[in-house]
Amino acid sequence: MKTFFPSEPCKETQLNAFNPQSWLQVERGKLSKLSSQPSSSSSSSSSSSIESLIKVPEPPILPFFKPVDYVEVLAQIHEELESCSPQERSNLYLLQFQVFRGLGEIKLMRRSLRAAWQKASSAHEKLVFGAWLKYEKQGEDLIADLLGTCGKCAQEFGPIDVASQLSLDINVDSHESLFINGNQISRHVSFRIGDEKIVCDRRKISCLSAPFNAMLNGCFTESLCEEIDLSENNISPSGMRAVNEFSITSSLSEVPTNLLLEILVFANKFCCERLKDACDRKLASLVSTREDAVELMEYALEENTPILAASCLQVFLRDLPDCLNDDRVVEIFLQANRQQRSIMVGSASFSLYSLLSEVAMNLDPHSDKAACFLEQLIEFAETDEQRRIALHQLGCVRFWRKEYEEAKRLFEAALNAGHVYSVAALARIGYSRGHKLWAYDKLSSVISTVTPLGWMHQERSLYCEGEKCWEDLEKATELDPTLTYPYMYRAASLMRRQNAQDALAEINRILRFKLALECLELRFCFYLALEKYQSALCDVQAILTLSPDYRMFEGRVAASQLRTLVREHVDNWTAADCWLQLYDRWSSVDDIGSLSVIYQMLESDAAKGVLYFRQSLLLLRLNCPEAAMRSLQLARQHASSEHERLVYEGWILYDTGHCEEGLQKAEESIKIKRSFEAFFLKAYALADSSQDPSCSSTVVSLLEDALKCPSDRLRKGQALNNLGSVYVDCGKLDLAADCYINALKIRHTRAHQGLARVHFLRNDKTAAYEEMTKLIEKARNNASAYEKRSEYCDRELTKADLEMVTRLDPLRVYPYRYRAAVLMDSHKEKEAIAELSRAISFKADLHLLHLRAAFHEHVGDVLGALRDCRAALSVDPNHQEMLELHSRIK
Repeated sequence: MKTFFPSEPCKETQLNAFNPQSWLQVERGKLSKLSSQPSSSSSSSSSSSIESLIKVPEPPILPFFKPVDYVEVLAQIHEELESCSPQERSNLYLLQFQVFRGLGEIKLMRRSLRAAWQKASSAHEKLVFGAWLKYEKQGEDLIADLLGTCGKCAQEFGPIDVASQLSLDINVDSHESLFINGNQISRHVSFRIGDEKIVCDRRKISCLSAPFNAMLNGCFTESLCEEIDLSENNISPSGMRAVNEFSITSSLSEVPTNLLLEILVFANKFCCERLKDACDRKLASLVSTREDAVELMEYALEENTPILAASCLQVFLRDLPDCLNDDRVVEIFLQANRQQRSIMVGSASFSLYSLLSEVAMNLDPHSDKAACFLEQLIEFAETDEQRRIALHQLGCVRFWRKEYEEAKRLFEAALNAGHVYSVAALARIGYSRGHKLWAYDKLSSVISTVTPLGWMHQERSLYCEGEKCWEDLEKATELDPTLTYPYMYRAASLMRRQNAQDALAEINRILRFKLALECLELRFCFYLALEKYQSALCDVQAILTLSPDYRMFEGRVAASQLRTLVREHVDNWTAADCWLQLYDRWSSVDDIGSLSVIYQMLESDAAKGVLYFRQSLLLLRLNCPEAAMRSLQLARQHASSEHERLVYEGWILYDTGHCEEGLQKAEESIKIKRSFEAFFLKAYALADSSQDPSCSSTVVSLLEDALKCPSDRLRKGQALNNLGSVYVDCGKLDLAADCYINALKIRHTRAHQGLARVHFLRNDKTAAYEEMTKLIEKARNNASAYEKRSEYCDRELTKADLEMVTRLDPLRVYPYRYRAAVLMDSHKEKEAIAELSRAISFKADLHLLHLRAAFHEHVGDVLGALRDCRAALSVDPNHQEMLELHSRIK
């Protein structure tokens, strides 16, 4: 997410000044290395310098909905979606979005938003969720442009035609001429406005509204008059002529905006519904800019014109986040009363203010507007879940603004409403007031009354010391290994004790599977303290690759500045040195090291397009899709030729799910010039998009064409590896083995895995195991290698390998499933279910939920099975096996 969530200052003493250059001078000349045995005085100086470098801030209080049992909540949402009215669907998908956001599942969040948009029951919901999706996809305009070049319209979440989707019930009565005192009323009537007279058809004007019909045909004096003075009714002669024209033609064509507004007020005064509706629609069609919307929204709310109001709202929302920097727009949202909000957004107020709150918090979580939008959100909450979310979010904003008394009231209300996570904030507030024991007891009470989660122990560790603190942090990691704070705290503690080796090992535990910027920053500090400037440079360059504007040391200094200072302490590499370093790191599957080398190479005059492309490949391997897309776009921007640019455009389209269009770009590139990357892209996209088994021969031919084109060993190794995989799928094991062996000759280390598969298919399990062992020994990141090797050994060795996988990367789900299946085979049903539950508690994974549902069904726990089925279908609504299991259980 885009949000920066500030944390309260940590418990260590704050630095009074910050001077990175002086730190580096100290490190270089005076600070004893931790590996030596310092004297007591130098030890004190060393500890002081280390202390200033390795501050670990407290984990932030997140403004997210974090239920104790997210599976139960997802299941409940799914159940309600099965039977609810169409009007309730979008809000249920919005709640599902909030659950996935609390879990950090970005893809699932977007899918829920998309479902809310697809199932919208009103134009207002459609435009709110369409704008929200557009906001979430900021920076992806290039993708729409590229799709356009392929002849595909990409305005999926484009502006809607409000006028066509908002139909109003207008009562249109036809009024015949009446007879008074036996005489027919005159056919024409003149309206005097100032010195001008506008002659109108009495019958046509009377048909505009009941008041006009009563005036012209009823028992009023005016019904006998051929001339009526309208000078005091705020209508100009031009306006009245336009009204007369409308009474005849039912059209307001060619009427300028200022006159339309005048007619709108007049139509409202005389209850001319058809005329008002025509003004509403005509004005709505003229809204195109923020200035238009600001000016016209006032009239829309004052004169009750919902189509105009919705059109203005759409302009505002499609201009997010910029429009929230305009005080006039913010005032419109904050000053509207209940009736005006109904005019503006119908019954979608909660959805609207959820979006506005999110954007405002992303812009500045301390701002008045964020607080005000959240206050409105609480007012519009209709369900308990909506109220919990709004109370907790507003509590977070008040907490960040140090308005602790009000924050306490809000968090208590959220906690009483059932949002247990709010207790973490209450404990922080209590601790800030000196109630440390109270804070500890508050968390202990929660831990003892609900199923404990990792964050609970993490929070409690803040209010104890020594062994108790360490035990809580260990328990936090056991329950939720994705939490970064426990690793950082333990690593920093070890570093302060001058146990550098263990400190680095601890922080590396999480960096193996989660590339968290705060963890890279801490390791950078460790290397700085150890005077390992080359390693420090590697980490800061990796940080800048992931986040070019990142600021370190609590935001006080730009990472780019620190990099400049550290570079003074390392040897410069030539272009040849950089390529050698890149080969070494790429071959040893050192992705962070490879990122750093590429960052350094980009400073030279080398072909930047190629380097940014390599960078994107590494970032995808490291599960950083947003940074990878940014690098791909930079590759396109720096392409040295048209055919190279087309290849990068093809990868951009492929990586965003537009496989056919990616294939089209590859073919366009090949027409211009036969190149390795164009053939490789075409082979990759074709293999993914075609369901025809016969396409394998085409893929083989394309990869062979790629290998005939000039390229470096890194990419040729990948092509040989892919070609080997295709041959294996076709049963051509000898050809596959040749490909893998040739890939290994040019140090494509991952080819060991393919060669192991060939050995296994030849019934040589021992050779397969040995081949995977070679990969494990060579690769820096080897969790996947251990997992793959587990397929080629007996049960005991398999269990050992999979335990290692879980230690190296606890997010990999296969080991949990395997262990659970073994336990189930041994009739240890409770232990099997517990093994799956251990992973499910921190990872919403379809396969884990599917297997647990099957286990629940096996032991006769129908409700448990149904719950897991529903939660799994929230993760993937179209999973066929889950649908069948759900149907059977239900």
